[in-house]
Amino acid sequence: MEGQPIVQPKPSRFGRALLYFLLGLAALFAVSTYMGGSLVGGDDLAAEKIAVVEVAGFIGDSRDVIRQIRNFREDDSVRAIIVRIDSPGGAVAPSQEIYNEVLRSRPDKPIYVSMGSIAASGGYYIAAAAERVFANPGTLTGSIGVIMAFSNLEGLMEKVGVKPEVIKAGKYKDTGSPARAMSKKEKKYLEHVVDDVHQQFIEAVARGRDMTPDAARKISDGRIFTGRQALELNMVDELGGLEDVIASLGKRLGIDGRPRVVQERDRESFMEWFLRSQVPDSIKNASLTTGQPALQFLWIP
Repeated sequence: MEGQPIVQPKPSRFGRALLYFLLGLAALFAVSTYMGGSLVGGDDLAAEKIAVVEVAGFIGDSRDVIRQIRNFREDDSVRAIIVRIDSPGGAVAPSQEIYNEVLRSRPDKPIYVSMGSIAASGGYYIAAAAERVFANPGTLTGSIGVIMAFSNLEGLMEKVGVKPEVIKAGKYKDTGSPARAMSKKEKKYLEHVVDDVHQQFIEAVARGRDMTPDAARKISDGRIFTGRQALELNMVDELGGLEDVIASLGKRLGIDGRPRVVQERDRESFMEWFLRSQVPDSIKNASLTTGQPALQFLWIP
């Protein structure tokens, strides 16, 4: 009726909770975006810094690691770089790209490697490029080899009544197809490809570790080694953890006390983390087991 006040409906308890949740997400997103990409570990303006770059997990993309190494190499306040490796390896090309960036950095400033729990295959490929390599006694390393795996699903397809039809130009174009068995000629052809990449691995180890090709070839049969065994084989230079590497570099650089250690903060925003965290691990890792065949420097126990 005219003259009576208009009463606004109160938001439900669920509506208020949703509003607070969205406001909280917005605040966290803003904070994480503001903080992303910065350095942790001390005053950015201070000198006498040692930078740490992490290579962790499956090596599938080299761009972020290369960017970090390059930035620290060009930063005059950073006296040395530590590449911390905790990886079973990964794709061939990214491992080679990081290896080359480590080699490129050696004339400009000391660059050491610290091995964590595992630095195998592509992880060792990268380590071999460093000026000095530290491993823990129980680190798993080595696995100098190349793998290219295929699955033959021909029998399964016959059972379920699937009959693929392939049109190709070039007799080797569908080599490795899961729809049929591989011929002897195709296996021989792929063996040549794998052997060539394996030879590249051997040459990279020989160059980085200052070995003869014959010495590098003797340890390049795919075996893994403990850190202590690797030391005896001249695959690493010293036994010790990350703190030992920091202390060694500090002594070499003439820094009094523990050097200031800096590391790039994760650039991932809160929203990116939130969305990624909703994806089950089984889906995240699916590409490692069900993806297309690819040449890999990868240790698969």
